[in-house]
Amino acid sequence: MNYRRLIFFLLPLAITDIVLELGSQVLNGGMARAPEATTTLAAYGLGWGLVLFLTAPLAQAKELGLALVGDRATLVAVRRFVVLAGLALMGGLATLTLTPVGHWVIEELHAIPDELGAVVRVALFWLIPYPLLKGLSLFHAGLLLRVRRTALVSYATLSNLGVSIVAVFVLVALPWVHAQPIRLPVLVTYLGVGTELAIILWGVARYVWGRLPAHDSGGSAPPTLWGIVRFFWPLALIMLIQEMSRPVINLFVARGPDPTNALALLAVLYTLGRMPYGWLNEIRNLAPAFREEPASRAYIRRFTPLCGLVSLAAMGVMFWTPLRDIMLGQWIGLPPHLVEMARIPLYLFAGFSVVVTARAYYHGVALVERRTQALAPSAPVRMLSIVATLLALPWLGITGATLGVAALLAGFAGELAAVWWGLRGSAWWKARRATWAPS
Repeated sequence: MNYRRLIFFLLPLAITDIVLELGSQVLNGGMARAPEATTTLAAYGLGWGLVLFLTAPLAQAKELGLALVGDRATLVAVRRFVVLAGLALMGGLATLTLTPVGHWVIEELHAIPDELGAVVRVALFWLIPYPLLKGLSLFHAGLLLRVRRTALVSYATLSNLGVSIVAVFVLVALPWVHAQPIRLPVLVTYLGVGTELAIILWGVARYVWGRLPAHDSGGSAPPTLWGIVRFFWPLALIMLIQEMSRPVINLFVARGPDPTNALALLAVLYTLGRMPYGWLNEIRNLAPAFREEPASRAYIRRFTPLCGLVSLAAMGVMFWTPLRDIMLGQWIGLPPHLVEMARIPLYLFAGFSVVVTARAYYHGVALVERRTQALAPSAPVRMLSIVATLLALPWLGITGATLGVAALLAGFAGELAAVWWGLRGSAWWKARRATWAPS
């Protein structure tokens, strides 16, 4: 075991994640240059937050392929679970677009104008199949990570990005896109995820299927549906709460002052702010991928803080120097008043580097130890931290995008504290108390 192997495993995933977030800014730039730019950014930001929330239970489908699948029978059983979950989530998304529930959630609960709500529902309607497509893509990507084909996963994601970028430049000039600008992000999303899924499925057929035995060598039966649910539900709950963060934050911001500008800015900041830290989440894959290597845990424990420092340095360059205004104003094309509103929220993103580094390490530990249930309390703690911040900070005059990013950071910090306590803190406290007990 050595650091070089860790770097070469993580580097393709990290580069891919960073470049993918950069591609999201191309999409934001396309919407910013289309007619009704602020309305389109605000509508897609609000709608995409709801889509991510309903896709969230399958956002950890990669871990299903990485941690559970060891033979073809298990692969088929777990993939069946992913398909059923994807169809159920599609039903939830359809409910928001085709029933009165959608009007209550979008217009009434967020207190936004009917015109903006109508655009949001158009986006949601066309994105109904997205949860199933993304879940299948992530699950099969986990199979490729299991055989350490991280480069192929990166190629698939980069192809998603390349197709998306080309599509933005082609579609943004078309008259029928100008007639209804929300078509731009929806079409770009499908072209990208469709390309990614096709490449990953080819990779599984080429590098995974033939290597898997038909059945478990030890004679174990494939996991039952309940067995898969028991392993997966804590991960799904965590992701559900994580992706609920954006809709909840958007809800509070939408009911505050200047909601359209604030929502439009948050749509940009959510993706721009992730560029320097989003790749740190891939650290959780190190422990499962190298679990059979001698002394791998010690190497990963020392390697992880170095990744956090790299992310923190990138934060400083991107958000604490004049490069910030160049990215927002010239590259993305935001108007000057939104560029100024983004300054303080982007300063706050530096805290994410520290928190996400530690959280990703402990998530990897939980996957290896099969102690995913110890992570479950972190989800409600995250949401409680977010809501408490959203309620408290307006009393100090903090609103808009600054309020949204501060609440998100508070949620991450609360989640980390709960994850540490569930995996290590509780045992540490019991040991400490035992030393204090009288002999």
